[in-house]
Amino acid sequence: MSALDPAVASRLKRNADGLFTAVVQERATGQVLMVAWMDDDALARTLETREATYFSRSRGEQWVKGLTSGHTQRVHSVRLDCDGDTVLLEVDQVGGACHTGDHTCFDADLLLGPDL
Repeated sequence: MSALDPAVASRLKRNADGLFTAVVQERATGQVLMVAWMDDDALARTLETREATYFSRSRGEQWVKGLTSGHTQRVHSVRLDCDGDTVLLEVDQVGGACHTGDHTCFDADLLLGPDL
């Protein structure tokens, strides 16, 4: 049973696995750090503790960002998008956000750069 506020839970649109997308943005720079999945319990824990908590599809369990790596995300704010299928977490990032150690998950492959 989820500890998520029913008023919030009723606004969420989940996929067939009960998950929704979380976009994670760095508070200081506005840079998108990563995209992850959440379930109701992960969101409830995030709202309660301000520690970014996600759901791992490959492991089938929740994980707290930085619990093993030390690369933590302190959550400043959480917003629900207009469709109810994505949340935006504004965080203070310590260390790399990506599992590769990069600051963001979008550091590696630039597919299209600025038109100069």
